[in-house]
Amino acid sequence: MARKFIDCREFPSEKKCTVALSADSEAELLEAAVQHAVAVHGHLDGEDLRGALRKCMHDGTPLADWPGRAD
Repeated sequence: MARKFIDCREFPSEKKCTVALSADSEAELLEAAVQHAVAVHGHLDGEDLRGALRKCMHDGTPLADWPGRAD
């Protein structure tokens, strides 16, 4: 399985979060992203959050300079 990542820089936020998470499996990445979203961004864990995070997953590894930075 190819490496996957989620990058908070892709989304506008008051915190201007620069965290990027990556893992070798979608399941591992999803769990780490849920924990981050709940602990740092105050989201509630649930299927809506998990579905949204699955849609944010990209193949590969995070770029040092995210071209789609939302701030």
